[in-house]
This record gives sequence, structure tokens and C-alpha cells, in this order.
Amino acid sequence: MLNETVTQRSLDVDTEVARLLHGEEGVWQESPLVALSSDIAAHASNRSTSFSMRERPFADLVMIRGNLADTGFVQAVGQVVGCEPPGKPNVVARGAHADVFWLGPDEWLIAGHDVGSGALEQELVRAFAAQFSTAVDVSSGYTIVELSGRTVTEVLSRGCPLDLDSAIFPVGTCAQSHFFKAGVILNRTGEESFDVVIRRSFADYFCRVLLDAAESVIS
Repeated sequence: MLNETVTQRSLDVDTEVARLLHGEEGVWQESPLVALSSDIAAHASNRSTSFSMRERPFADLVMIRGNLADTGFVQAVGQVVGCEPPGKPNVVARGAHADVFWLGPDEWLIAGHDVGSGALEQELVRAFAAQFSTAVDVSSGYTIVELSGRTVTEVLSRGCPLDLDSAIFPVGTCAQSHFFKAGVILNRTGEESFDVVIRRSFADYFCRVLLDAAESVIS
């Protein structure tokens, strides 16, 4: 495993050096789960219907702050994202290209559906030009892990204290909590699926513990 990781990193470095030597522009991005790539690939090859995990890296993630009583702020978010920021606690509003998670009375996380380019923050900053509001790109500090399967709620409940029963935590609900020692933002995307937003520094730990918690249902 160590040799595989070192080899992969060496290949990545060689690729980056070649890119720089040829004058190509851009930012070199690396998933926080690079050291787990073989474990995740092995898990994916099982094609288990009980529990499945995959990373959705490099999505645009932008924290915004504003006042829902300010119609200018609400309209600006709607114009950029395609939906207004939800006012009800722990609700996710779904737009054409991004989801908006309620985190607090004046704080939301916007998560892009696809690999991001960093443009989302720029668009929001421009839209907020005349508003007392902020938009900060936090993409480099987080990643998104998609979980699904008929036992997904059971597996998450082994390390998360929230009641994840669909009657209590239905589709379209989000919450900040923890999975064992890792802080997470949970977003229920379906009856048997969740998106988990996890800090980059905890992502490797989270996935290792998650795979261990799921071992009994996928073996």
C-alpha cells in the first residue's frame, strides 16, 4: 500500500513537472483521499447494493453570509444559483447547478453539482456588490463523499448520534454533526443516499472509519 501510494505520488509529480515545463497554466489539484485510492477502487469493484461510497472531489463549495430580510441578497443568490437560500433550519434548497445548505440564521453552504472552476464565488461576489453580504470559496478545504445503499442509514448511525430515520431526517434535510471524531455536514439526497461534506484534513480518517463500520454489511 505504501509503495503504491509513493508510486502514485511520483507519477503525479512527474506529470506536474512536465506540465510546468511546457508552460501549461492551471492549479494542480489532488484529492485528500489519494492515499486511499486503491481501497476505494476495491470497494467500488464489489458493486455492493448494501453500501456504496465514492468521492465527488473538486466541487465548488462557497460559504455565504447574508440577511434573509434583505430582498436584494435573496434575489442575488437566486439569480446565480437558481434557488433562494432556505430560511427553515436544516433544509437544502436545490438549484439547477448547486445545492444551498442552511447552516445558521445568516449562513449557508452552496455546493456545486459538478467539478468546479472557482467561478461560483466570483459570480456571487459580483452579485453581492451592492449588498451587505459575503461569499467565500472553501472548496480547497473540503470534499464531498457520496454514500448509498439499503444499509447506508445503519452504517452512518454507527458513528453519528443523529436520528437518521427518514421520518425524522427526510430527503432535503441537512445537518452539521460528527461521525466518530470527524465533523461532517450530512445532506440526505434520497431514501437510501447521502452526501457528506467533510473537511479535507479529516477526509482520510472519515473514509477509513466508514469502511470499517461498513465491513459487516458489504463482506
